[in-house]
Amino acid sequence: MTHWFHRNPLKATAPVSFNLYGVAGSQAANKICNDLRTTRARLLEMFTDTTCNPEIMKNATDAYFSLLQGFIASLDGTTQENKLRFIQNFKWTDTLQGNIPSAQQDAIFELVSMAFNVAVWHTKFASRLAGKENVTEVEAKDVHRSLKIAAGIFKHLKEVHIPRLITPAEKGRDLEPRVIDTYMVQCQAEAQEVTIARAIELKHNATLIAALAFETANFYQKADHALNTLEPECSSKWRKYLQLKQHFYMAYAYCYHGQTLLASDKCGESIRSLQEAEKCYSRAEALCKEYRQTKGPGSTAKPSEQLFFTKLGGLIKNTLQKCERENGFIYFHKVPAEAPQLELKASYGLADPMSFEFPALSEQCTPEVYATFDLTKGVRDEKAKPKQEEEVKPVKEPDLKPQKDTGCVIS
Repeated sequence: MTHWFHRNPLKATAPVSFNLYGVAGSQAANKICNDLRTTRARLLEMFTDTTCNPEIMKNATDAYFSLLQGFIASLDGTTQENKLRFIQNFKWTDTLQGNIPSAQQDAIFELVSMAFNVAVWHTKFASRLAGKENVTEVEAKDVHRSLKIAAGIFKHLKEVHIPRLITPAEKGRDLEPRVIDTYMVQCQAEAQEVTIARAIELKHNATLIAALAFETANFYQKADHALNTLEPECSSKWRKYLQLKQHFYMAYAYCYHGQTLLASDKCGESIRSLQEAEKCYSRAEALCKEYRQTKGPGSTAKPSEQLFFTKLGGLIKNTLQKCERENGFIYFHKVPAEAPQLELKASYGLADPMSFEFPALSEQCTPEVYATFDLTKGVRDEKAKPKQEEEVKPVKEPDLKPQKDTGCVIS
């Protein structure tokens, strides 16, 4: 299933030295600054390391975020803002805006931007794992879990930490509601794709598969609608992907709903449902071509070249032919002019975002050490720093090499 998922690029960031000369007034304070610099650099390396797995990523994120909390959490026993929150400047690009960075002198901006990248990494890890030649059941569960973790991070950032920013996100930036909502819902939809593939492979009830496919199509539609007021140059390609997935899973829903209707001796309605499946599938094929031809951020997925995609076309055709034969020999039902209204609710298999919390404050960040940071001493002016330190270089991401497609079979 290599190239089954569309992925936008990782966020890039300028190096941060955390050199608080003069302000860090003790050895312990200086150690916190040094450890912040090294744990941040280590975490950034993990984003492009193909050997990194969720456990390694969690260790790297916990190490950095637990220290960064020392610039955010209240450490002096009052309800006032941490005095270190606004001492360091941070620069980050956005996944849809190319290499044009945003900058804020705010540790919460750093917290949410880095965590956003961690969530994007989880989606890329899931995509890479799903692209293996023979995906085991354990690996399929890891794909499913990584997508739910990513959805949980996006949800937590939106609900808890982004509202704390002094400067709200500009239109089209990653931290604004429409963009982060789209990422969250896409993750849920893709996690449900894993469930659908598993249900089809194990030949589960057609009613369950139809309901899951319908719910998944609705997720993709919701994600697409969240982007409909963004500038086309940064959102068109992503929207084409969301639309093609919506129509693909509507085709699945109508196909399996048609099977359910046939099993209930409603052959005319079954034929009409399968005809609708054909229309949705044809639209998905057309959208695949439009998606490939649309310019925009991110890697280009190739869903129409996957067995999981092409198998559905054959399934719809064969099932429709079967229904038409049965109707000509046994049922003689009139085929309705209108497609059946799908009012399907899945009782099982829906993917909710996994609960996420930032790690606890590092043991290094005590009130006693906090007291040794003296803002009256002043930090060397940020503007006086060499420009090369502030440069934001694009993230060089590893290539995803295509492997033999087994049609999303979980071995």
